[in-house]
Amino acid sequence: MSDTRATILVTGGCGYIGTHTIVCLLQKDYDVVVADNLSNSSIVSLDRVAEIVGLSEHDRASRLVFHQVDICDEAAFRKVFESSPRFESCIHFAGLKAVGESTKKPLLYYDNNLSGTFVLLRMMDEFQCHSLVFSSSATVYGAAENMPITEDTPVGAGITNAYGRTKYMIEEILRDFYQSQTLEESTTDWSITILRYFNPVGSHPSGKIGEDPNGIPNNLMPYVAQVAIGRREHLTVFGSDYNTADGTGVRDYLHVMDLADGHLAAMDYMKQKKSGIFTFNLGTGNGYSVLDMVKAMGKACGHEIKYVVGNRRQGDIATCFADANLAKNEMGWVASRDLDEMCRDLWCWQTQNPNGFAGQPCESQ
Repeated sequence: MSDTRATILVTGGCGYIGTHTIVCLLQKDYDVVVADNLSNSSIVSLDRVAEIVGLSEHDRASRLVFHQVDICDEAAFRKVFESSPRFESCIHFAGLKAVGESTKKPLLYYDNNLSGTFVLLRMMDEFQCHSLVFSSSATVYGAAENMPITEDTPVGAGITNAYGRTKYMIEEILRDFYQSQTLEESTTDWSITILRYFNPVGSHPSGKIGEDPNGIPNNLMPYVAQVAIGRREHLTVFGSDYNTADGTGVRDYLHVMDLADGHLAAMDYMKQKKSGIFTFNLGTGNGYSVLDMVKAMGKACGHEIKYVVGNRRQGDIATCFADANLAKNEMGWVASRDLDEMCRDLWCWQTQNPNGFAGQPCESQ
């Protein structure tokens, strides 16, 4: 670690959004310490990050430090803080995230996601790191009826799974925690930013890192990409009778690199503001239907994507997209990459890594 560069702690940093954010941090001359238990990620992802950024072995040893640790294990996680210089900020990605699994194992999700956050806040407070960016989700809005969704749209009601409820609960915990700091002292130097993601897709344009879900993908675009590469026979489109232009569900998709940039924008914003708790939507403000995404991926890969139409899924809504003007006006953040770029970069990742980080690279198709 450098005496001149600031050090950022990234929990869950070996995951999809974490790795892309670490690329941006290293390119902005931050040092990074990663804490990840590798339960749903691969250490290979950090090797790829080092390749993208061009870190030598010597530089990697000092600028990208990895701890395989479960943040719920307070004694083990404490050693991360004890062995590192003071962290300027923490970006908190760590947590279980499979929506379907969370409905089957809700206690696991509540225990893991909430407990990890409790431990993190205690450690940050003890070791004087008072800047936090939290990875939240648009799922906190539940079945919002009015579009676009702003940060003032009600949250907490209509959430259909335990994963989404943990995100909502953690947001409430962070607000209570922040308020407690202002009560103890007339002022506080704590800054907390809650980022509500819409639907990240794509990969780094190099194709070296990308989304690598365990088992059957829960999200649309990794599944579409696996159909495109031949790992799965076809996509099932859940419902074609919604009140949308083509009858399929509409969502707000944004490039993962735009999302990664949003975390650095949040850190810069907190430096300017000195203290406070802030909430921002990160999305494009545009809605794309399932069939729009299928067609765009077909364009990127050069052949049609096979799909069949099935019944609606319980809990799905017709349309969901963001109003991201607050992030633009306050942080200066705008999602700049378009749908073609999202799909082109996703295809680049999928062709180079047809079986994810576990497989051997193959020639692009």
